[in-house]
Amino acid sequence: MQKKLTFFIIVFFTSFISVYSQDADSLKNEEYIDSSDVDQEWNDWDQYKAEDNTIEDTIEKWKHRNWNWNWEWDDFEGKDFFKDPTISLSYGLSKMNLKGFSGSLNNPGLAELKLGYTSQREFEYDAITHYKYTFFQLSSFSTDLRSNSDNSGRIRTDVWRFAFGTSSGYGYKIGRESAVIPYYSSTLTWSRIDFKDSISNFGENQTAELFDEAFRFGTSAEGGIKIKLFSPLILEAGYERSIVFPRHLFWKWAGSMAIELAGQWALDGFIDNIMDSSPYAGPIVNFVLKNALSYGIYELRQEKMNWPFDSVAPIAYDQFKFGVTFVF
Repeated sequence: MQKKLTFFIIVFFTSFISVYSQDADSLKNEEYIDSSDVDQEWNDWDQYKAEDNTIEDTIEKWKHRNWNWNWEWDDFEGKDFFKDPTISLSYGLSKMNLKGFSGSLNNPGLAELKLGYTSQREFEYDAITHYKYTFFQLSSFSTDLRSNSDNSGRIRTDVWRFAFGTSSGYGYKIGRESAVIPYYSSTLTWSRIDFKDSISNFGENQTAELFDEAFRFGTSAEGGIKIKLFSPLILEAGYERSIVFPRHLFWKWAGSMAIELAGQWALDGFIDNIMDSSPYAGPIVNFVLKNALSYGIYELRQEKMNWPFDSVAPIAYDQFKFGVTFVF
């Protein structure tokens, strides 16, 4: 037993010394290699600093020295990584409609403010750009904002609306700063409608009374064109369709929205393929297809607010808007 124990101890220490020696040699080699590489890197860095007078030039040369680092750096500096504060002001003319209501609603004017952030990404083909605007929106619809409004026999309204939404599109660059960008926009809205004239004289007024002096949920979609003249000025014109629900039936609304979003998602994939194969056709195809789908769905929602599910008619707005945007 004692001989076996002695033999085991000798074998263990022999193996340990052998492994330790190999690890030590390996560590020496790694330290030698790493030290050489580090010395070379710092020598190059010192050389770059000695040749240039600015830190920016030194960094520019240093990042292009290694391909992997250059790729990561350029990806980090992508144009859509940073977002610019943005303010938009718009004025427009609206038309109100409520299916099944025997009265006549006056057509109000529109004043609108948007606050948000804009990002713009340029493609490898320099003539194409991608624009995205995420915003908070505050709008006022009122017959007082429309000077030539005919009030005779029509119910006047005051509406305050706030919303959250996004606007995006592909555009064509013109020169260094200018661009023409057809866009598509969608929002989630909350509106407070005040009927300034009595609706009690109309027989079918139960649905209309659900809107009066209460905040109601709704949605909207908009298509138009932005013309970027120079930084920071953008001129725009658009056509918006929006609906306001008398009641928010969440599951029916979610089902209706899922159908619309599935259609938009399918179009995104199709448009991406067009951008890869025919990039100069992409901005127009994106504008036409996305807004056509949205227009059709909102047309179906004029009678059923949560189409295709059984539901009542919403108050619907159709409006033309003109505005100016400042990107800082």
